[in-house]
Amino acid sequence: MRNGPIIILLGSNIAPRANLLAAVRLLAAHEHVTVRAASRVYQSAPVDAQGRIDPAQDPFLNAALCVETDLAPVELKFGVLRAVEAQLGRVRTEDKFAPRPIDLDIVLYGDLVLDDAENGITLPDPDLLRRAHVALPAADVAPDATHPVTGQRLAEIAASLSGTDLRLADDLDLACAI
Repeated sequence: MRNGPIIILLGSNIAPRANLLAAVRLLAAHEHVTVRAASRVYQSAPVDAQGRIDPAQDPFLNAALCVETDLAPVELKFGVLRAVEAQLGRVRTEDKFAPRPIDLDIVLYGDLVLDDAENGITLPDPDLLRRAHVALPAADVAPDATHPVTGQRLAEIAASLSGTDLRLADDLDLACAI
């Protein structure tokens, strides 16, 4: 049994305001998902496979949701998140850094630690410890939750990454879509 919050990260750089709102609405309407909280929305620069800013792409908007579900991580990823991505026009390609209308990832699933290579699920998401666009929204929705491997509070992780080039997108409130 898992203890702690389930956090889903949302990202978009194709019609991001519309797609983030639509994704929250679709997730909130799903019979197996209850959205409990939405983070602030952050704008970040798009990067390429080498970690360099990609001037050919528009900036990303990222946010996080704290949810409850009775689904296992694999069911949540493939039965819900991928279905919402497809509904919003996401077409997966080999380039994981390509522009996209929506990207939905499980960042934290309570205290579960999982490395499921067959299904492409690593929990907690390794980017939680190294990417501000993941850590800051996650800390917004569950600041006192702890990383099940390091024991750090999400607020501490976010504070260690907060000096990066993220901007708040104050004109978008995802809580209105819950």
